[in-house]
Amino acid sequence: MSLRIFLAGASGVIGQRLIPRLVQAGHVVGGMTRSSSKMEVLGRLGAEPILCDVFDRPALVQAVRDFKPDVVLNELTDLPDDVTQIGALAALNARIRTEGTQNLIEAARGSGSPKILAQSVAWQLPAGPDADAVAELERSVLAEGGVVLRYGQFYGPGTYNDQRLPAEPRVSIDRAADRTVEALSEPTGVVVITD
Repeated sequence: MSLRIFLAGASGVIGQRLIPRLVQAGHVVGGMTRSSSKMEVLGRLGAEPILCDVFDRPALVQAVRDFKPDVVLNELTDLPDDVTQIGALAALNARIRTEGTQNLIEAARGSGSPKILAQSVAWQLPAGPDADAVAELERSVLAEGGVVLRYGQFYGPGTYNDQRLPAEPRVSIDRAADRTVEALSEPTGVVVITD
C-alpha cells in the first residue's frame, strides 16, 4: 500500500538512507529539512523537499497540512558534527526531542492525525536532561497511538562510528533504515532496532 510519508529530519544520516528505500517501496516522501542547502540532495534522493524549521510551529502545521501525510516519521536530531561535542551541546538535542516532537504531534493533529513514528534510543541514558527528553518523547508519541523506534548506536558510512563498532546496543545504519521501512506497519508500541 502506497503511503504519503512526511519525513522530519530527512537530510540526517538515517533520513538520507530512508528516502530511497521508502520511494522504492512505493511511498511518496515529503522530506523536511531546515537547511535550504540540503533541498537539492533530498530531491535527488527521490523526496519532495520541504523547507521548514520544526521550531516554527505555524509553518510546520501548514507544511504538514499541505502534504497530507498518512505517516509522520520523526527522525529529527540536533547533533554536532564532532562527536566530542555531544555532551556540551546536549541541550540542543533534548530540545528537538521535546519541543520538536510536540510541534510535530500538533502538526499531525492539524492534518487529520496520521500515524506517528519517532526515533528514540535503545540504550540507557544517565539521569538528566537527555534521559528526561527521551522519556517525554516516548510518552508523547505513545499517547498519540504512535510507534517509538528505539535504535541502537548507528555505525557505518556517515555515522560517528564509520571506522569502528560502537558498544552494544548497536545497529548498522543500513539495517536501521531497512527495519524502519518495515516498522511502518507496526501497531502502537515500542520497536527495538538493533543488530
